[in-house]
Amino acid sequence: MAEYFKTFLKTAEHLLKIESDEHAIKAISFVKHTEDSSEFQPEILENAKQQLQNYFEGNLQSFNLKLDPEGTDFQKRVWDLLYKIPYGKTCTYADMANKLGDPKVIRAAASANGKNPVAIVIPCHRVIGTNGSLTGYAGGLENKRFLLDLENRVANGVMSLF
Repeated sequence: MAEYFKTFLKTAEHLLKIESDEHAIKAISFVKHTEDSSEFQPEILENAKQQLQNYFEGNLQSFNLKLDPEGTDFQKRVWDLLYKIPYGKTCTYADMANKLGDPKVIRAAASANGKNPVAIVIPCHRVIGTNGSLTGYAGGLENKRFLLDLENRVANGVMSLF
């Protein structure tokens, strides 16, 4: 069994837990409190921390990290689609289902989206309701709004999307 490592990134408004093995990011999540970080910090953790910091500063729009989230084959297909949503853009759950080749899988796609373990880098926050509304986000709707506004501001020079 592979050994897992963790670290935390505190920004002005957020606290993120970043988890990896020695080679790839396994999870990034919003948390309320820190724990002890791993004594050994693989290079991938430090890279992730720096890239996320740059993202929050508005200086990074595309991540260059090796990812290895754990999930079912279907979840990984959904996460691959999420990864392709451009910075500053959104799509709907119906769009996701159609891209998966079956409009009837909308609920399954939404469920897989909600189980995405790699917040921000696999940008599940870019998926919105068919009517344009903000819908559920594992990291909390306030964080989803913040991320979408940040990306919209940087990509399009717009002050607030929601």
